[in-house]
Amino acid sequence: MIRKLAISSVALAAMTGAPAMAQDIAVKLGVLNDRSGIYADLSGEGSVVAARMAVEDFKASEKGMKVEIISADHQNKPDIGSNITRQWFDVDGVNAILDVPTSSVALAVADIAAEKNGVLLNSGAGSTSLTREQCRPTTVHWTYDTAALANGTGAAMTKAGGKKWFFLTADYAFGHSLEENTTKVVEANGGEVVGQVNVPFPTQDFSSFLLQAQGSGADVIGLANAGGDTVNAIKQASEFGITQAGQKLAALLMFANDVHALGPQTAQGLSLTEAFYWDQNDDTRAWSKRFMDTHGAMPNMVQAGVYSSTMAYLEAVKELGSAEDGKAVVAKMKEMDITDPLFGKVKIRGDGRALHNMYLFEVKSADESTGEWDLYNQISSITGEEAFLPMLDECDFTKK
Repeated sequence: MIRKLAISSVALAAMTGAPAMAQDIAVKLGVLNDRSGIYADLSGEGSVVAARMAVEDFKASEKGMKVEIISADHQNKPDIGSNITRQWFDVDGVNAILDVPTSSVALAVADIAAEKNGVLLNSGAGSTSLTREQCRPTTVHWTYDTAALANGTGAAMTKAGGKKWFFLTADYAFGHSLEENTTKVVEANGGEVVGQVNVPFPTQDFSSFLLQAQGSGADVIGLANAGGDTVNAIKQASEFGITQAGQKLAALLMFANDVHALGPQTAQGLSLTEAFYWDQNDDTRAWSKRFMDTHGAMPNMVQAGVYSSTMAYLEAVKELGSAEDGKAVVAKMKEMDITDPLFGKVKIRGDGRALHNMYLFEVKSADESTGEWDLYNQISSITGEEAFLPMLDECDFTKK
């Protein structure tokens, strides 16, 4: 009944030339992610908490906007994610889908969202294909992608002397994209790839793969994986004495919750690239404390990205007076000058890529850390223009 009222009010506004009233705006958001598997800690319920915080901080109810949030577990399977997405758009009246870690799922969701004129606000998936080969006018890619990770960690470690690389690659879209982007950066900085192995996703036992990497003579073992896979690989590399023998690990995608799970004795000295860290400034600390009070853990960059992309989306919906036309909402987001408390200045390009700073961090030692979530030293910052790939002309939907 609410949705019908919103449609009729907007139609009436169009006929009379009057703007739609804010109290007529109904919005339904679906947080689609891994809630029970290997990526549950980096997204899961924490992303739902972040979305709810965005609605509260936007003061949606005070603006007359009725915003509902639902969630589901895609189990890291594209077929399950696709079925949920179609149900949400066709039956449940969802306007935008949030988060979606696991690139194979996110790519499937992006296509369905475009078909249904809904919106994908991606924060969890890293494949650059979302704004390149499979760019869509209804996709916004917030937080990070594999090119930004490569331009951070890959470049820094190669310049520091890690010239020979061996990749342990999660065998799906994200892992292959991360290996491909990092290889280009390594080679551009005078390094070479001496080998790689595709690792089934997910994996508990990395022993045979790590032994191949150990025997390769590589300076750096690049972990083109994420979440529990990354944690398991690092733990087992330490157990096998690989890092103690002189080879370095490149955690090409690692989150604060992963570092926290490993502990400083295992993770100290690791270099990693993130778009957000809870202890960067007063705004990130204040927001993160609220998140911690609700969720029981500090947020990572994916959860921060869910919050920030939701805030920007709601602002665009408010300005348009409706959430019904996903393509129009994303077009409005691309027009906006965004200053976000967690990501700073953000500009959404014509291809849907959100440009913002990325940061290179090093994990603190146990002696340096002053508490269980005091994890990083910031080494450098990278502008969005430097971190992310250039936009393809055919993906600039502002010209179409």
